[in-house]
Amino acid sequence: MSRIQTRFKELRENQRKALIPYVTAGDPQPDVTVPLLHALVAAGADLIEIGVPFSDPMADGPVIQAACERALVHHVSLHDVLDMVREFRCTDTTTPLILMGYLNPIEVWGYEGFARGAAEAGVDGVLTVDMPPEEAAELTHALRARSLDAIFLLAPTSSEERMRTVSQSASGFIYYVSFKGVTGANRLDVDAVAGKLGEIRGFTDLPLGVGFGIRDPESAARVARVADAVVVGSALVGKVAGLVDQPEAIPAELAATVAAMRTAIDTQAAT
Repeated sequence: MSRIQTRFKELRENQRKALIPYVTAGDPQPDVTVPLLHALVAAGADLIEIGVPFSDPMADGPVIQAACERALVHHVSLHDVLDMVREFRCTDTTTPLILMGYLNPIEVWGYEGFARGAAEAGVDGVLTVDMPPEEAAELTHALRARSLDAIFLLAPTSSEERMRTVSQSASGFIYYVSFKGVTGANRLDVDAVAGKLGEIRGFTDLPLGVGFGIRDPESAARVARVADAVVVGSALVGKVAGLVDQPEAIPAELAATVAAMRTAIDTQAAT
């Protein structure tokens, strides 16, 4: 059982919902990332998504696009991100880490080499935004051979056929994009999300995480009522953007935001 699967099992047993913050590795400079990851865990993060900087992050809005640009100024590569994971694992061997990014850097490395490197560094799952499940068999096989979870996206437009395909290909959890569009927009309709999650649950027993449009403790709590996990990205990355000249303040600032979301999620679960 992977760390991701173990974490969700523990959460179910304790009737809790997962909080999954996203940060872009190397933003605004490489030495901030590992202390930030530890601060997020201390604040109540259950899993963490680490964005791999990419020059053309097509699924992301301007906030995360800018974060990638800030990281790429420092030439942060996929190999550098794995070094950050390796450093994090020196003192945290339990928190699941998920790489979220795009296919090109993985293809350059090669699927087998990437899967080996990611597993050795301490990665637990991989979400490749622009890799459709119909074309992912080779990558998924390489990941599973190293006990890494392959995580896929579903969206409001996903057909029954696509839901079935993703459910057969995915492991760890499924990431549901709450609306049509890019990260950072504000169109969250929790009732619509709940309806679609009900459809998806007809095809899978995997946990369902919801991201896009979660901006504050209130929206996090609302999503936690219907989902197994709440994914928050642009709201955190936007705070990083406001602190690029005070990088030492970033871990505490983002930890405070995550702690408030953690409290809101846990409070609604108790009501």
